[in-house]
Amino acid sequence: MEANEAQELKEHAEHGGESGMKPVAFSMALLAVLVAIATVLGHRTHTEAVLYQNKATDQWNEYQAKKIRSYNTGLAIDLLGVATVDDKAAARKLASDYAGHQAKWADDLKDSQQKAEALEARVDKAEARASYLDLSEAMLEIGLVITSVTLLTRSRIYWYLGIVFSILGIVSAAWAFLR
Repeated sequence: MEANEAQELKEHAEHGGESGMKPVAFSMALLAVLVAIATVLGHRTHTEAVLYQNKATDQWNEYQAKKIRSYNTGLAIDLLGVATVDDKAAARKLASDYAGHQAKWADDLKDSQQKAEALEARVDKAEARASYLDLSEAMLEIGLVITSVTLLTRSRIYWYLGIVFSILGIVSAAWAFLR
């Protein structure tokens, strides 16, 4: 770039360039804001998915602990039924108590499983929303970059193309919340 070209670019920047480029500059500023919003929403949604995944994992761990306890209690009931014991009345009472626990734990297991599956569904939903927000961010960034080429080339075709990409980004963000 020659010195006079650099001076000319500097003068355009100081005087705001051509008045026909003001809509382009405004749309670029607007796109930059939309990119920031999509980025923040995408990050928050990814964090939401991770938090729900942690809760689902905790719920599955609780389910597994109850399942192991139920299995061990079932083994104790089986052993009390076949082992020779001196106090058969005490063994029957203990087996009866364990059978009561087994019935309660069967309901608890179903409840724990349903809670874990519901949390996993929320993880899936948050991950899908995050994917659409990531796509939105990418489309808005592409739109911003293509639109910025308009300022360099003074050709409005780049502005229109950038707007198309930006609209795709906005649609993707809207879809993330409407689906």
